[in-house]
Amino acid sequence: MFAYAGKILRVDLTSGKISTETLSEDMAKNYIGGIGLGIKLLMDNSKPGTDPFDPDNPIIFATGPLSGTMGPTAGNGYAVVSKSPATGGVGEAKAHGFFGPDLKRAGYDAVIITGKAEKLSYLWIDDDKIEIRNAENLKNATVFDTDTRIRDELGDYYVRVSAIGESGEKLCRFAAIINDEFRAIGRTGMGAVMGSKNLKAVAVRGTQDVNVADLDGFTEFVKLIHERMKGPATKKYKTLGTPQNVLVLNSLSALATRNWTNATFEGAEKVSGEYLNEHYVKKIVGCATCGMRCDHIAVVPEGPYKGSTSRLEFECLWSMGPLCGVDRLDAIIEAMRIVNEYGMDGISIGVVVAFAMDCYENGVITKEQTDGIDLTFGNAEALIAIIHKIGKREGWLGNALAEGVAKAAEIIGNGAEKYACHIKGLELPGYDLRTLKTAALGFSVSFRGACHLRNGAYSPDVKGKVNRFKIEKGRGKMIVPDGNLYNIIDSLIVCKFSRGTYYDGMADLSKYYTLATGLQVTPEELDTSGERIENIARLFNYREGKGTREYDNLPWKIMNTPVPDDGPAKGIVVTNEEFQLGLDDYYSARGWTSDGLPTSEKLNELNLSQYSDILKGGKD
Repeated sequence: MFAYAGKILRVDLTSGKISTETLSEDMAKNYIGGIGLGIKLLMDNSKPGTDPFDPDNPIIFATGPLSGTMGPTAGNGYAVVSKSPATGGVGEAKAHGFFGPDLKRAGYDAVIITGKAEKLSYLWIDDDKIEIRNAENLKNATVFDTDTRIRDELGDYYVRVSAIGESGEKLCRFAAIINDEFRAIGRTGMGAVMGSKNLKAVAVRGTQDVNVADLDGFTEFVKLIHERMKGPATKKYKTLGTPQNVLVLNSLSALATRNWTNATFEGAEKVSGEYLNEHYVKKIVGCATCGMRCDHIAVVPEGPYKGSTSRLEFECLWSMGPLCGVDRLDAIIEAMRIVNEYGMDGISIGVVVAFAMDCYENGVITKEQTDGIDLTFGNAEALIAIIHKIGKREGWLGNALAEGVAKAAEIIGNGAEKYACHIKGLELPGYDLRTLKTAALGFSVSFRGACHLRNGAYSPDVKGKVNRFKIEKGRGKMIVPDGNLYNIIDSLIVCKFSRGTYYDGMADLSKYYTLATGLQVTPEELDTSGERIENIARLFNYREGKGTREYDNLPWKIMNTPVPDDGPAKGIVVTNEEFQLGLDDYYSARGWTSDGLPTSEKLNELNLSQYSDILKGGKD
């Protein structure tokens, strides 16, 4: 096989045993790489019911077939997959930058890490030389300091490091893994799984070539994608970046505000992408092999947070801004900076704080329980203070909130569950699902929990292709094709910001794959691989007790708190009747049972019959 390294590395942190095995052509073609390969390896290398923090729970670093090539965006990615401490089901996230290419160039399509080191350690991968090294001196170090100090210790500035911060060491259930200072394996708590293994970081230096099957054809295709990247398909990302969404969603009454109390934010102009770029953005940078440059690096020019620097995307700006009622960009930039230092998911942290603020304002928690922090919506200083407590698991409330909103609500009690906005245990991203009802359906069926990146179901709502104020028959069927497509994008590890440059969808991606690997794959076969990945993820969740209709749900506020803002969305909620209709439609389109389970026939069709025993006890 071309493009693939053809090798999987296994590391047992308990015994220190290190081994390699061959990646078969069948597995490569059926699961592609990235999250597809990672979920397959998770299923085959874990036992049912294993706790996410058990040493036997594997954490898998996976590259894609295009990682390490000159392919735009796809050449620079990697994925991490494990059982999520947030959801108890499939945990996965992707990141771009420079770590992924070096992992592939070191000679590995995936690294399966099990066990628990006796003391804090880091894994050093130097081509075929593998070491588990002492990291006790890095205890509670920030991600950036960890990166710097490991490279200094190894004597090579170009070593690439993927690391956790203090929150990962302390098992915050939404802890992230960060590479290249700002790039995060953000969602589903993968950083906490690393922390549970006493694994502070993975450092890698790769010096081997990654060869493609048809160099001339691949080069021409890369040139084509680069040209498309210069056009309108990526304009948003090159100019204002994703913070452009602030005013767009606000105009649609879809900007979740004050923990899904309001759907519009009166301070939206002050935290808009336009205002951010005019007053705070100092430079725009890009990843290896990328033709876009989308990283908007913001610096606070004056005031109490002068000099604070961070990359700021819409989701994180929104979560620590409008969702918390905060309209100060200087404070949001500072909050994002410290979130990166602790190594936390920039989406979940804001939702957790907004949840706490909602509980505080409704008398569910008291000022005594906050250690004197005035957790009222809009209090920027309180936002920053409570983030420090969560990152350190400091105090009763900081410790509870580090569990994520679902578990924190159980700890707090007193009706707190009504303010906990999550799906399957994963905090919602930045869309008001009351006024974007296709998105509500799409988020609910995501196998990793609340997620806008598993099927892009918000798109038809935002673009006005459907009546976004209702769910009707056909809406479930509408989101299936993009679900398959997104699985392939995340298995090739193509950046979703570039998805608009693949004008012919699966046809372009299958050509990309074939030119690189030499494995002939049709668009239809690639679509089947995307469907296969969706189904094996569903099976994993079901095996772990999380994969039925019961878990495809929506937060209490989305279904019970009508939008109070004046305008066309006033009074809107997602009703149970329309939501259940949408689930029926989605399951039917997927060929699943009414309880949301793949049938034996579907498993046979997708060459997944080896997992049919998992369905025993389910409806068939």
